[in-house]
Amino acid sequence: MEQKQAGNRLRGKVALVTGGGRGIGRAVCLKLASEGARLVINDLDAKVAHEIAGAIKAEGGQAVICAGSVTAPDFGDRFIATALEEFGDVDIIVNNAGFTWDGMAVRMSDEQFDAILDVHVKAPFRILRAAGRYFREAAASEAAAGTSRHRKVVNVSSIVGLGGNVGQINYSTAKAGIVGMTKTLAKEWGRFLVNVNAVAFGLIETRLTAVVQQKTMIEVDGHEVGVGMPAESVQAMRAAIPFGRAGTPEEAAGAIFLLCLPEADYISGQVIAVTGGMST
Repeated sequence: MEQKQAGNRLRGKVALVTGGGRGIGRAVCLKLASEGARLVINDLDAKVAHEIAGAIKAEGGQAVICAGSVTAPDFGDRFIATALEEFGDVDIIVNNAGFTWDGMAVRMSDEQFDAILDVHVKAPFRILRAAGRYFREAAASEAAAGTSRHRKVVNVSSIVGLGGNVGQINYSTAKAGIVGMTKTLAKEWGRFLVNVNAVAFGLIETRLTAVVQQKTMIEVDGHEVGVGMPAESVQAMRAAIPFGRAGTPEEAAGAIFLLCLPEADYISGQVIAVTGGMST
C-alpha cells in the first residue's frame, strides 16, 4: 500500500467505495483506510478489488470486497448488506464507479446513452435508496438514545455535468443528473444527519484520460468502450487549467476525504469543482 498510516481522523468509520480497484477509487480507498476507516470495496474486476483490500490489510487496516457490476438490479441492496454484515454500520458512501462511451449525439445509440446513465445515475440511486432505509432507522435509534452522528455521502460528478462537452451528451447528462440527486437527497436526509455532497472533477490522470495515439478498447460491463485521449485534446485541456497540469488520483481522493471529515458536518447539498482552477 503506497500510503502509510497517516492518522485516525476516520477511525472506526465504515466506508463504502464503488469502482475502488483503480484510479481515483483506488486512491480514495487508500486515503480513507490510512485515516482509520474500515472499507467495503467494490470493483467490476474482483482481482483488483482483492489486491487493494490485501494492501490495506497488510498495513493493519480492515477491508472486504463486494465485487461485481454496480448496474446489477440487486447490487445496491447487496452492497449495503455487506457493510452491515461485516462491520455493523454505514458511515461513508462514495459513488465513484463509472466509465465513458463517447460519441456525437446524432450517432449515439440508445444502448450507448442508457449504459452511461445506468452506471452513473441509476446505480448510485439504487445504492443510496438501500442506504437510506438504514440511515432512517439508525437516526431514529440514535435519537431515542439521546445520541447523534453525521454520516456522509460523496457522489462523483464532473465539470462536463456542469458545463457540457462535445461528444459526451450521455456522460454530461448523467453527471448533471448526479448533481440533482445530490441536492435532492441533501434536503430529504438532513433530518437523518446525512451530509450529501458531490465533487465535480476536471482533468484527472486515470486510464480514461491517458494520452494515446489510438483509443484502447476494453470491455466494461459487457460493452466494448475506448479509453484514452488524443494528445491534442489533453494538451488543450491542460492549457485551460491555471495550474497547467492534470490532477492526480491522490489529489482527487483528497477532495473526497475533506467531505468525509467531521469538519464538514455542516456542509451538505454542495458540488465542489476539483479542477485546478479550470472553469466550466
